[in-house]
Amino acid sequence: MSHLSRRLPDSRMLRVLLGGLLGSVLAAQPVRAVAAADPGTPPATATAATTATTAVAAAPTPAGTARFAGKVAIVTGGSRGIGRAISETLARDGATVVVNYSKSTAAAQQVVETIEARGGRAIAIQADISRIEDVRRLYAEVQQQFGRIDIVVNNAGILPPVVPVEKETEATWDAVFGLLKGTYFSMQEAARRIHDGGRIINLSSSTTRGWSPGYSIYAGSKSAIEQFTRSLSRELGPRGITVNAIVPGLTDTDMIGDYPPALREAAAKGTTLGRLGQPRDIADVVAFLASDEGRWITGQMVVANGGLNP
Repeated sequence: MSHLSRRLPDSRMLRVLLGGLLGSVLAAQPVRAVAAADPGTPPATATAATTATTAVAAAPTPAGTARFAGKVAIVTGGSRGIGRAISETLARDGATVVVNYSKSTAAAQQVVETIEARGGRAIAIQADISRIEDVRRLYAEVQQQFGRIDIVVNNAGILPPVVPVEKETEATWDAVFGLLKGTYFSMQEAARRIHDGGRIINLSSSTTRGWSPGYSIYAGSKSAIEQFTRSLSRELGPRGITVNAIVPGLTDTDMIGDYPPALREAAAKGTTLGRLGQPRDIADVVAFLASDEGRWITGQMVVANGGLNP
């Protein structure tokens, strides 16, 4: 989470955001537009759809397939939420996972311990992705320690306050686009160091798929990531390296922990599958794209939103 404080929009902004992301089917609900986020707790007033979400989250993890045996994966922002689910999923399937984090030392170490307790391999490396020198150090340390990099997942992100353009601040711009800058140079380091036949997977946001009032800076940064993805896929294709982006829908993580029950329930009903996304839902898509089964998919924006029809 960044130093930027999040705040819920007022009722007028909620109505505008509602029309922008979830569409007319949710028009009567006091909700706001949202992006993929880190895990949270379902409200006490959970509907049947929300209960289904919890059931999916509690499903047992299948036995590891070792499809990533011998491979080394870097997951930026890998200590919480979607990033944690990605780290644990890749490790479950045999990868040695580098859990990158900026400030959450205890959380990152907990991910490493969980992976090791399940028989996997992982280490935590601190690096602030918004600092290019940290990005370069991260890749150099991984290369030095393991001698190879096979999978890179650029997941690190921040969710800024919901603010209309006329009230936006330079501080928010600098924070969001500072992280975007670091993500770009993470792609650069990946391009320089990743093994032929490797996989680069970037996390975008559903805010790029519609008009998202209050999220202009955030949506703009994620749109840029999608364009980086397309260009890099063409550049690295001759080496058999695929580059894709995932566009998650609203995902039940701690970034949406303060969302009112009405928003969560309306968002769940707005999906075809009738529930909020879970971090595992996104992590499994990452694992597919990182696997040999995903070898013919590159330069794509893979939408994983449960059939949300904005």
